[in-house]
Amino acid sequence: EVQLVESGGGLVQAGGSLRLSCAASGFTFDDYSIGWFRQAPGKEREVVSCISARNGNTYYTHSVKGRFTLSSDNAKNTVYLQMNSLKPEDTAVYFCAAVWGYYSGNYYCNYSSMKYWGEGTLVTVSS
Repeated sequence: EVQLVESGGGLVQAGGSLRLSCAASGFTFDDYSIGWFRQAPGKEREVVSCISARNGNTYYTHSVKGRFTLSSDNAKNTVYLQMNSLKPEDTAVYFCAAVWGYYSGNYYCNYSSMKYWGEGTLVTVSS
């Protein structure tokens, strides 16, 4: 059974940091590209960042560039999203998702391309 389990969310003050984890099981982790998405109350789910399998190419949406860092530990089948300098507008439920394959560009990094999804973890940033 394919599973993606997010953890690490919580309440943090503006300017603080959190590290989210996405633990994967049930598929060959090395062959899948992973994305992080978020959904704020009343808004559509949006992409945050993606990392391609094999080549490790990363993509960040403009609003998080320079603040968030995506990394992968293939030995642990886990992807991490380090979030620094958090802002109230980062408040959302964060989801990780997976799609088979590796990519040189970021065209795979979107909601409709992803095949597997986790349940999400809530990040709340207070002002």
